[in-house]
Amino acid sequence: MHPDSPSSRLPAPGRRTVLGAAAAASALAALPGTASAAPDAPKTPVRRKPRALPGGGDLGPNVLVFDPATPNIQGRLDEIFRQQESAQFGTGRYQLLFKPGTYHGLNAQIGFYTSISGLGLSPDDTTINGDITVDAGWFNGNATQNFWRSAENLAVVPVNGTNRWAVSQAAPFRRMHIRGNLNLAPTGYGWSSGGYIADSRIDGQVQPYSQQQWYTRDSAIGGWLNGVWNMVFSGVEGAPAQGFPNPPYTTLATTPVSREKPFLYLDGGEYRVFLPEKRTDARGVTWGNGTPRGTSLPLSRFYVAKPGVPAATLNQALAEGLHLLLTPGIYHLDQPVRVDRAGTVVLGLGYATLIPDNGVTALKVADVDGVRLAGFLVDAGPVNSATLLEIGPRGASRDHSANPTTVQDVFVRIGGAGPGKATTSMVVNSRHTIVDHTWVWRADHGDGVGWETNRADYGVVVNGHDVLATGLFVEHFNKYDVQWFGERGRTIFYQNEKAYDAPNQAAIQNGSVKGYAAYRVGDGVTTHEGWGLGSYCYYNVDPGIVQHHGFAAPNRPGVRFHDLLVVSLGGNGQYECVINDTGSPTSGTSTVPSTVVSYP
Repeated sequence: MHPDSPSSRLPAPGRRTVLGAAAAASALAALPGTASAAPDAPKTPVRRKPRALPGGGDLGPNVLVFDPATPNIQGRLDEIFRQQESAQFGTGRYQLLFKPGTYHGLNAQIGFYTSISGLGLSPDDTTINGDITVDAGWFNGNATQNFWRSAENLAVVPVNGTNRWAVSQAAPFRRMHIRGNLNLAPTGYGWSSGGYIADSRIDGQVQPYSQQQWYTRDSAIGGWLNGVWNMVFSGVEGAPAQGFPNPPYTTLATTPVSREKPFLYLDGGEYRVFLPEKRTDARGVTWGNGTPRGTSLPLSRFYVAKPGVPAATLNQALAEGLHLLLTPGIYHLDQPVRVDRAGTVVLGLGYATLIPDNGVTALKVADVDGVRLAGFLVDAGPVNSATLLEIGPRGASRDHSANPTTVQDVFVRIGGAGPGKATTSMVVNSRHTIVDHTWVWRADHGDGVGWETNRADYGVVVNGHDVLATGLFVEHFNKYDVQWFGERGRTIFYQNEKAYDAPNQAAIQNGSVKGYAAYRVGDGVTTHEGWGLGSYCYYNVDPGIVQHHGFAAPNRPGVRFHDLLVVSLGGNGQYECVINDTGSPTSGTSTVPSTVVSYP
């Protein structure tokens, strides 16, 4: 029995109570007229509806809450970091929360599955005179595996004027105010493969150094030092001018539609969840002029889930009108979590992780307005799931333009922590959905990894019309990484690697075409647009594999792409073209991109 189930809140019967009840039953049976019922006439059991689940409550043992008077904050931060620094596929999950105020002399080193956040309405409500650091000492100065960690809603005054955030995928930097510079590379400037910044202000210069690619949205920066392959900006004050491919900057003045991620904050002594409002043609931060625009919900409107709670209880909470706050930990699911009510919020803390155990879909959203999914990881189970995450049912057609569903910092993994399989990872059927920062990853290393061991043919499939993706990272699928069948789709920034472990050319052959495109627009689509899209190959099992192209799309005027690139990493496989039959082939081992500035 789970401690949060309704029955568990009743007092456990003591030995005396049980014996007393048994004695009373025996005495009643001996009285005249109280003979027991005949065996063929059992009493009908009384069916009671499950007790309504409570909203609110404590945030559990894996959420650490600090205020400026908390003793030994640095010691506690160091303890968590020692545990999580190299625990790439471990089970530890932590959320570090800082109450509004000023903190001095801290260096919060952030390891795997650790999120650090302020509890004010504005980042400037919570100031750390110190650093929030991600480096790569655990991996010999290589930051390309610094995944699954985040920083949010804090102001930082770096000790030496520069804060280091050397991350790769699934490591968002949201609602941050850096009063200095921001260095995105590890000590020694080793490899790094990020990354994502949104709704943040960096007063000084952002310094990518070795970062291969990066996406920055709706922010303000004092400057940008350099680019390697693909640096994309939308709605960023101070962004460098358009220059792709040299320098490799793709710059959009605004983001067409955006709605920032929900976040937990303190209103006096009470927790609430803030729901930022939707913006169109967005530019700059949402919090620059005081209180951000939006609404909020008290924690009492949320079922505060603890690791181990069954899917049936999560669904009961949703059916009773509660939202879900998933506290850090692992949640095994034997049925899909079903989000059927408009406006529902499912918010994870500390990389709360959903694992479907028996081939089910982890989470399904109905064709309703305004659902917000944010801040959790879906990890495929050992029994193949047809899908892992479904946004809207097949055939969804309602207009959600006024109040779209948002999917933000929701990450998907197949393999790595153990065997996992899924035919398709994420399916988006609902119109106007905004997918704002996701990493959908078929593992190339870790446990349970192999061409068939963690088989996953398709990464993201978009069937809905008018879907927008901002910050789309999808890697290593056995066939197509992204397929887009909906009309009027838009993608701003895409990063992809093809599957490393293809055993030979025949394994990836797509009819008469050499390999499956990293990003395919369906043949019947008439309108689609993408900016700043890159695909890389590293066929290290058979370096002789040839991939015909990174991108495939109908050749018609309404289907347009800007600033595309393909890269052969060290000559492990090659591309013949960039998109369709257009673009120069890659060659040799020099890892130089082949680019197409505009298509068609």
